[in-house]
Amino acid sequence: MPFSDLGLSEKVLNAVEAAGYTEPTPIQAEAIPHVLARRDVLGIAQTGTGKTAAFTLPMLTLLENGRARARMPRTLILEPTRELAAQVVENFDRYGTNHKLNVALIIGGVSFAEQDAKLTRGTDVLIATPGRLLDHFERGKLLLTGVELLVIDEADRMLDMGFIPDIERIVKMVPFTRQTLFFSATMPPEIERLADMFLHNPQRVEVARPASTATTITQRLVATGSEGHAKRERLRDLIRGEAELKNGIIFCNRKRDVALLQKSLVSHGFDAAALHGDMDQRARTTALDAFRNGETALLVASDVAARGLDIPAVSHVFNFDVPHHPEDYVHRIGRTGRAGRAGTAYTLVSPEDARSLGAIEALIGQPIPWLDGDLTTIGDAASETATRHRGRSGNARRGSRSAAAGGRGADKSADRNLDKGAGESTDRSRVRGSRGGSTAQRADSRPTPEPHREPVREGRARDERGRDERGRRHEAEGDTPVGLGSHVPAFLLRPVLAKKEK
Repeated sequence: MPFSDLGLSEKVLNAVEAAGYTEPTPIQAEAIPHVLARRDVLGIAQTGTGKTAAFTLPMLTLLENGRARARMPRTLILEPTRELAAQVVENFDRYGTNHKLNVALIIGGVSFAEQDAKLTRGTDVLIATPGRLLDHFERGKLLLTGVELLVIDEADRMLDMGFIPDIERIVKMVPFTRQTLFFSATMPPEIERLADMFLHNPQRVEVARPASTATTITQRLVATGSEGHAKRERLRDLIRGEAELKNGIIFCNRKRDVALLQKSLVSHGFDAAALHGDMDQRARTTALDAFRNGETALLVASDVAARGLDIPAVSHVFNFDVPHHPEDYVHRIGRTGRAGRAGTAYTLVSPEDARSLGAIEALIGQPIPWLDGDLTTIGDAASETATRHRGRSGNARRGSRSAAAGGRGADKSADRNLDKGAGESTDRSRVRGSRGGSTAQRADSRPTPEPHREPVREGRARDERGRDERGRRHEAEGDTPVGLGSHVPAFLLRPVLAKKEK
């Protein structure tokens, strides 16, 4: 079916043809006629199938009649992240070349003054994240009573990430007679019930089973140990072994791990950039643009990059961590294999990830093949390494870790340096002794304070008798000091002067 059979205007058809598209995707072919008929739509399709154009193209046709008024947008599109909001603006720029529409992007990390100026001129299309939109509304800079069409993109994420109160407030601000569109790759039953609150007799458009993955993606599980050094080393081996790797996105569950892994990759000679929610908007945009333009081969990211980002030429996706929510797996690997291209997705799995992996396979309805054997093939070596690492970490917390042995490889040395500051080592000394007598007895005896003793830094060698190189003796591992031990701080030994009675 060609685009000309969907009811789009001549201006939109010319823009689509100029962009090089001839036939709509299934979600576009089914959703566009219902949007043009002014019906509410609940669209469900796997990621990378053209959902953004499914609401962008009919919106351009509907907006050809009418004009915008100051601070009263005609249409409103809500996005969960700044990157997705900016991407929708690019779609309007591409397909709206023949239209004279005012498009405003309202996201955090950007000057309020510039955004206020755009709203004052009048906005046909307002694309926003919920938080910044409410900020403008509370400042009295925005009215939503003129909204004719409301789009909630990535609906499951918007309703599942703590945006429910904000979405409910915004829906109450727009007219009851508005048209509402929901588009998402996954729609769990509990989220669907919430969507029913905002949609009126919606047309359900479902072109793929919810939470299904594209058949163009080759998925593999990679068995690895739980220890951080082993996982990073396994990831580096995977990247080096992929001859067809052009670029790739590496996903971590935590923002702290994103920064740590990016530094580790750079220290080992890889071209990698980081992207996570704690970065300012300028840095996020710079990192994403560098990856899109091919200036950076690897992008280490949190789930802020998992939803809807359209980077068609991503060849590989690496899940450094198994996602806690199975829906996130679908979105993550959906960054590759887009628009009919082939893609590869690797997921590093440790023994602790068994439950999360089971939830993912249950959601997508198929088992994921293993690469080079499953978790049972890790062997005693990986278990032994993890045990040694936990032992070193525990000794560091007790202040008694032994000196590092020589002959370690460059990879492990670099990773160990990066791990410092991440909670794996502390400088702490312990003292030994028993609780003294009462306060009065300590005041009478007034023991002489012991001279200042430096805490023993981790890594200082000790002999078999428990002495360090300066000859000081330390307690055995099993001894536990009571109270302050035998050492009383000097400030507790100062005499207390009684106040004179008047």
